[in-house]
Amino acid sequence: MRLYNIVMNNFWSLTVAVVMLYFPYVWCRFRKEDASVYGLEWRADRRSLRFTLVVSAAVLLLLTPVALCWRGANLPFHRDAGTVFDMLGAGLAAAVIEETFFRGWLQTLLKRYTSIYVAVVCVNVLFAASHLVAVRNLWLLATFFPGLVMSFLRERYDNVLPAMIFHFLGNVWAIWFFPL
Repeated sequence: MRLYNIVMNNFWSLTVAVVMLYFPYVWCRFRKEDASVYGLEWRADRRSLRFTLVVSAAVLLLLTPVALCWRGANLPFHRDAGTVFDMLGAGLAAAVIEETFFRGWLQTLLKRYTSIYVAVVCVNVLFAASHLVAVRNLWLLATFFPGLVMSFLRERYDNVLPAMIFHFLGNVWAIWFFPL
């Protein structure tokens, strides 16, 4: 019954998530293109994982003092294990879905018609704006900046897995410091 209520209460969000996750693969199949062209073949090696973790640590460590000094932060937050598990699952799902759609499919598609710089800016403007759909908080437009890091990781390693890892770690960090 709980699952049914979750699905029904979040029908449109789930529909958008399913479309964003699967549409890029359907696109590839329809156009008879290999998914790896869009970076949708997840690959990891030690070098890419190490670099992604170093970049993640550097970015998040730089942002942590800002979060700790944020007005009204009231840290640390205390949550039960079920809530923490739900938040981690949501953070992972968002990372996989958003990186597949924005950095994998859309960024690659836009690069075909424009420069990489224009593609990255356009994708990250759309990425940041997409965060306003669920919660009307203009601070969410700041997701543009970590989006640039995710775009860099996607381009550097020619697949979306490093960007997904950074995105997930960023979501965990954001959920801890700025839960909405």
